[in-house]
Parts: sequence; C-alpha cells; structure tokens
Amino acid sequence: MLIERNLENGFISEEELDFLCREALRKKNFKNQRLLVIIPDSTRTAPVGLFFRAICGELQGVVKKLDFIIALGTHPPMDEERIRRHLQISEEEKNTKFKKVGIFNHQWDVSYNLAYMGTISSEEIEKISDGLMSGDVPVYVNKKILDYDELFIVGPVFPHEVVGFSGGYKYLFPGIAGPEIINKFHWLGALITNPKINGVKDTPVREIINRATSFIKIPITLFCLVMRGDRVCGFYAGGEKAWEKACDLSSRVNIKYVDRTFRFVIAKAPLMYEDLWTAGKCMYKLEPVVEDGGTLIIYAPHVREVSYTHGEQIEKVGYHTRDYFLKQMEKFKDVPGAILAHCTHVKGIGVFHQGKEIPRINVILATGIPKERCQKINLGYIDPENVCIEDYMGREKEGILVVEQAGETLYRLSSGKVPDIDELYKKFSFDL
Repeated sequence: MLIERNLENGFISEEELDFLCREALRKKNFKNQRLLVIIPDSTRTAPVGLFFRAICGELQGVVKKLDFIIALGTHPPMDEERIRRHLQISEEEKNTKFKKVGIFNHQWDVSYNLAYMGTISSEEIEKISDGLMSGDVPVYVNKKILDYDELFIVGPVFPHEVVGFSGGYKYLFPGIAGPEIINKFHWLGALITNPKINGVKDTPVREIINRATSFIKIPITLFCLVMRGDRVCGFYAGGEKAWEKACDLSSRVNIKYVDRTFRFVIAKAPLMYEDLWTAGKCMYKLEPVVEDGGTLIIYAPHVREVSYTHGEQIEKVGYHTRDYFLKQMEKFKDVPGAILAHCTHVKGIGVFHQGKEIPRINVILATGIPKERCQKINLGYIDPENVCIEDYMGREKEGILVVEQAGETLYRLSSGKVPDIDELYKKFSFDL
C-alpha cells in the first residue's frame, strides 16, 4: 500500500488530509485489532490533532483497542493539559468522546517500561559505521508495543542533524527507545558531523535505526508528512517507501540553498523549543552557511534552561567541538553519547590540538540563560534585550542573515560545499 499526495507548490487542505488518512486506514481490515499510534511531541511542527481525530473517528468502534504513545525520545513528559492542547481536544472530549483511547508518554529512562528486542553486534556496528565505532548495542523499546497487533507511526519528515532526515522509524528509535541505542547512534552522527549528515537520506545512522527496527516483528504502517511552515504539502502512507518519498519532497521543500556564506547569523528559535536541548536545532540547520570565523546567535529569550532532562550532565562537560571530546575520550568515556553529540552539534565543528580548541564559528546565546551559566558551559552570551533584530534585517549582501522560525529549514550552499574538519586543520594549523 502506498497513498501519496504531493503539492510541492501548494498545501493540502485539512479536509483532504482527513480524507487521505481515512482512505489509508480503509486499505486494511482492523476489525477487533489492537492498534498503537506513535506520534511526535510538541517540538515538531505537524497537525497532530487532525490525525488524532481522523484515526479515532475512523477506527473507534471497529478495533478492539486504540491507543497513542508520544515519541518523546529523551524529552520531558507532557502533562495532561499540554497533551490535550497538542491533540487539540478539550477536557470534556478527553473524558467522553475519547475516554477509551489511551494516551501515553514514553519513558526512556524507566527500565521496567522497556523490552529487549535484540542486539546489534559489534561487527555490524563497525561495518555500518565504516570503522568509526564498535561494540554490541542492545536494543530496547517501550514494552507497550508488545500489547498490540499493529503499529502506526504518524509524523513529519525534516532534515535532521543526527539521522539525515527525521520521521519514519526514527519515531521508534529514539522516539520510544531505551538509552543504549539512543546514545550509540547519536554519537555516530556526531562523529560523521552535522554538516555532512544533515539533509542526507541514506546515512549510517539511518541504517542502524533500520537494523534496530528489524527486531520488531509487529506490522508497521507509516504516515509521513512534509511541512512547509505550519502547513502540510506532502502526505505519504505505507511502508518504508512512504518515508523515502517524503524525504525526497522534504529535500526540495525544507532545504534552502544560498550562494554565499554569512559572517553573522541570527537564528530566531520558535516557542516550541523550550530549552537549549531543542533550540540547538537553530545552529544545526544554519551551521553550513556560516563562514569560517563567523558568528551565530541563537535568539530565544523564552529559553531559560540548558536541558530540562540532561542539564546537569551538560553543565559538567560543557559545549565543545567533536575533536575536543574525541581526543580525550578517556576523560569522557562515562558521558552518554547523546549528551556528547548534542554538545558538539551546538558548538559546531572545529579543531583540537595539544590542548588547544578552535571552534570554526562562534556560537552566542541570546536567551534567558544567565551570562555566568553560558560561560560555564563554554558558549557566548549576549543580553537578548540588546539584540535589535530589525537592525539586521535585509542585509544579506553585507554577509548578515536573520532567520525567523529557525530549526526546521536546513540552509546549504548552492555549490554543495560543506564545512570539513580536515580542511580546518589545514587552515588553522598556524594557530595550533
């Protein structure tokens, strides 16, 4: 089964999305089946509420059991009010119309909520990563999936700093996964580096996710969305082919090509990013077009925490380049790979030699995180009240770029050139 609707130069109406969703569901007989729908949390732009209503409207009264689980990865759990807002339902609807529908948060760090699926061998990991890493990886996933006859995954597809493109089976790993697989593939993405992996469909990290998914023997159907801004321009339902087609459209819609680099970039984070753990996406999507020695400001006055989940660990290690960690791994061997990956992705690529670290670009926070904490975590600081965005608008020809709602659109050079660590070592060798 493959249902697709592509409006690269337009938008799919809510009425048509509802119809497409229901049409896809009617392709199978779900009578007396138990279905679990995996959905994104509020850090992803998507009409989750529309699909919640369409799926419930089509399947309630037909299936034996219908539940939803929020693919939080390691993000904080969503409370009842936030969940209702996310699903666009009232408290009364939740307690009446949808009272038989279970809605769960994933808990990545609660071991008794996880089930062992299998192990990816060290040999496989070494082969997939082309020698970048090794070691057996046990695959754990939320054990709730074992209570269902089929899984549905509903969510958007965007360029992604760790996997290449989000969506599809990524809502399993890390969406509802345990820490081992999460840490392994996040660090692999960091080793490859954000500029080289972001916006690439077929990556070693995606291969690891696919391998982990192969341990799950329950049928899986994907509903993949492509967003332009806050509206849907692509819908694909089916197997892995649906995700592949969504990637192809996302690569045309969610990647913006520019002819030059910029010495100064202001990335305005949307409100859905509530800590630096998520607002770091502003850096990930813009790093490729900041010139060597340039500056990127993450402008997010509403952000007051480094990470609501991992803040304590991040503050212990600080934000550094990949090679700062890689060349001192004995010192950081006990730090989870996902933490190290986030820290190096926000800091960006750079060089480290004989104890000296030179980041390629300067990352500055214009957030609610105080100056002292910014200094402690090795990032720059500027008071957001001292940043007048209007003063920098429309100055691209001067090498200044302002990006509204940063974090989901990837910026790349038209030439295809991406920042490369080996080239940096040659360029910065005189400083080392």
